[in-house]
Amino acid sequence: MSDQNNPWDNVSKKTSKSATGQKKSKKSSYNSDRKPGEGKLGDRKFNKARKATPAPKLKADRTQAASSAHKKTRKGPILKDGKIVDSSTANSEAAIAKTNYEVLPLTNPADQNIPVKSKPNISGGLIPTAAPEFRSGFVSIVGRPNVGKSTLMNYLVGQKIAITSPVAQTTRNRLQGILTTPQAQIIFVDTPGIHKPHHELGKVLVQNARVAIGSVDVVLFVVEATSAAGKGDLFVSNLIAQTKGPVVLGINKVDQLPESGRKAAEIKHSYEALAAEHGWSVVKFSALTGEGIENLQTELVAKLEPGPYYYPPDLVTDQPERFIMGELIREQILLHTREEVPHSVAIAIEKVEEDKNITRILATVNVERKSQKGILIGKGGLMMKAISTAAREQMQKLVAGKVYLEIFVRVQERWRQSRTRLSEFGYKVEK
Repeated sequence: MSDQNNPWDNVSKKTSKSATGQKKSKKSSYNSDRKPGEGKLGDRKFNKARKATPAPKLKADRTQAASSAHKKTRKGPILKDGKIVDSSTANSEAAIAKTNYEVLPLTNPADQNIPVKSKPNISGGLIPTAAPEFRSGFVSIVGRPNVGKSTLMNYLVGQKIAITSPVAQTTRNRLQGILTTPQAQIIFVDTPGIHKPHHELGKVLVQNARVAIGSVDVVLFVVEATSAAGKGDLFVSNLIAQTKGPVVLGINKVDQLPESGRKAAEIKHSYEALAAEHGWSVVKFSALTGEGIENLQTELVAKLEPGPYYYPPDLVTDQPERFIMGELIREQILLHTREEVPHSVAIAIEKVEEDKNITRILATVNVERKSQKGILIGKGGLMMKAISTAAREQMQKLVAGKVYLEIFVRVQERWRQSRTRLSEFGYKVEK
């Protein structure tokens, strides 16, 4: 790769003179409007002068480190406190942003302790022949937004394959998690929360969730024990009632259920009546504590028919690694930002280069407005530093090695309203 097309060279620079006496223009590593190869960075003489200037060692002092990042050009991964960091992180205090938006303290829900294991979509084994009594099938996890569907699937398969956050509509794609026991193999299909859509993206998500309801062997309808069945739950139940397959009503968050009193009685009665109306079985559980999960597995296996192994027993998801990387970045944006920003981002993994000792990842965060771009970068680059650092740590667990992560922010106006943009970002309508 030539210097003028090298995306890993995009680091902050201050006006200074190189070994040849040429001036370097000031750039920001977060300026995603400049494409690799444009402007001064695309000038061969300029890049040659940059190479001739040796990079100083990173100082321990944060202020000195920021100053050094401004004065000298860095190339490739950097060691800081014994850890690999990306150039955006190393130079974040030198970046200039047109916003005073502060970095939020990271909320760390209890389900965040579910581990990210290396290569969850890679299997070293073959698909065995199932015994006659072996059961298998697909189970769709459906429900309104924020009832704990992704947290449940992560707990069932034993590791984190679906991102989670307190923000509604965290799940956008139809994800598959695979649980294999000596008695059965269950392929769980985690779906976006079913809701009234307000844009094209919402319509795509709801349509895909509806397709998932009618294309599986068993439907697991998840509700929460903290409140009685509401309009959203009744809307979902009417959709599920149109299917002919077995349905299990799963009441999540029983660890938060009131022990007694009028409210507890109302909650219990509302779900018992809903299940009785449609002839559904009921299982209570907590996806956080694990209470009742074994009973849930037993109930689901009992409703499956005898069948073959669909996947090798050691596989836990069939999602591509690039997709998981993008989701890990989006998860940190969901956890660090608020209001409309989390809903307005789409992640694109532009490039993944795997070397012997490090994996280099180039990602783009697409937003709808310039103000959202400023918020994501943050004052002095601190917001992007927090997001990229947390995402990189999760990615290192995923690839079982060191990661060099560089993130650009790009404005794509009204991308959620464009079917073309949605398709480009991987959101396709299922039929």
